[in-house]
Amino acid sequence: MKKKIFLLGFIFIMVFTLGCKRKVSHLILATTTSVENSGLLNTLITSFEKEAKVKVDVIACGTGKAIRLAENGDCDLILVHDPEAEKRFVREGYGIDRRSIMYNDFVIVGPRDDPAKIKGIRGVIPALSAITHKKASFISRGDDSGTHKRERMLWERAGLIPEGEWYQETGQGMGPTLIIASQKRAYSLTDRATYLSYKKKITLDILYEKDKLLYNPYSIILVNPERHAHINYKRGIEFIDFLISDKGKRIIREFGKEKFGEPLFHPIGE
Repeated sequence: MKKKIFLLGFIFIMVFTLGCKRKVSHLILATTTSVENSGLLNTLITSFEKEAKVKVDVIACGTGKAIRLAENGDCDLILVHDPEAEKRFVREGYGIDRRSIMYNDFVIVGPRDDPAKIKGIRGVIPALSAITHKKASFISRGDDSGTHKRERMLWERAGLIPEGEWYQETGQGMGPTLIIASQKRAYSLTDRATYLSYKKKITLDILYEKDKLLYNPYSIILVNPERHAHINYKRGIEFIDFLISDKGKRIIREFGKEKFGEPLFHPIGE
């Protein structure tokens, strides 16, 4: 009799526990390391979770990997920064409700003595040409991220093929790549937000900036539930709505001002 009561009690506890777990809604977001490294993502998610009572699980990786995860149905949303790849992702039916959220810019950082003398050069293409001519050390992410894709585009625009001992790829995120570039006294292309977040850990300066080819927009895209029925469509829409709301824009607009003296990102549309 005691065994029977114990068994019934155990079953009740398991059913109750599972029932509670089903009520806790999870949302899986695959996003770039630049947004995650900056700390902005955690601030946004913390605010959203309190309002929506939703747990957001983050997979931080390069844009290319984030898109592949989404194509396989391994996440509900992606927050990425490669406009051409994003458009293709939607066009091929993998994503819906693409929204432009925010932007910052890319910069070229390097050692303070600037061996290639790119500081003051007019144009990012001449800057890369100077680095190539000098064969000054350059560290690339080499990870199919949005940053890596932009870097490749810039080399192509310059008509250059970066190769040789002076050019190395880390296959890692932006933060670790900056640390390696600092250790090797090398140049690198980075988004401004990650650079500012890592500025105290490295000895690299911004040596080239403010070129229209360095504009860096971020978009959020919901994985198409017609492709993958398990996608958390309802909660995904709620998260998108939060990011484009006045509150979401305010968080983006204000983030970084107090710590870095300037915002790390800017809401699109303002």
